[in-house]
Amino acid sequence: MSRKNNINKMNKERVNIYIDGSNTFHAQKKLGWIIDWVKVKKYLIKTYDIVEFKYYTGLKDGDEPTKSFLRYLSKVGVDVVTKPLKKILLDKNDLMFTHSKDGYVYKANFDVEMTADMLLETEDINRIIIFSGDSDFAYLVKKLKSLGRGTTVVSSRKTIAWELKLEKAEIIFLEDIESQIRKT
Repeated sequence: MSRKNNINKMNKERVNIYIDGSNTFHAQKKLGWIIDWVKVKKYLIKTYDIVEFKYYTGLKDGDEPTKSFLRYLSKVGVDVVTKPLKKILLDKNDLMFTHSKDGYVYKANFDVEMTADMLLETEDINRIIIFSGDSDFAYLVKKLKSLGRGTTVVSSRKTIAWELKLEKAEIIFLEDIESQIRKT
């Protein structure tokens, strides 16, 4: 590494990036466009020294498109964390309020895993960047701030929880950086 790159890297905040795959997937659906994770990485590298870049998602048996996407993420340097989706049978009342075609809902909640990683993987880290608008992360943001960790939440204006806004973390709205991260 050249001396110039070494000096430039020393001046940047060291960050870990954690992506809530499900939450980000739903944000993209609402936005009507897809995030290009290679572009996201290039966008963030301009400002930060990225130490960890993790993507958390549930995986359904036989879901080849998702497996292919996860292989792509691994190939471009994103650590993928998966677990099987739970298949939960809905009762008649639940069916009225969901879009389930087969009477089941599929879930893989990663809030605990993401929180544990964010709290335990902080050695020499200045900032945590969370791609999620989930209100469950509001308390975590508060704790990270009390530990002296800078915290940035990346989400859509359409999907960010008001509880996250109240924690006064830095917020980057996907809509504001669309031209730099949108898949073309």
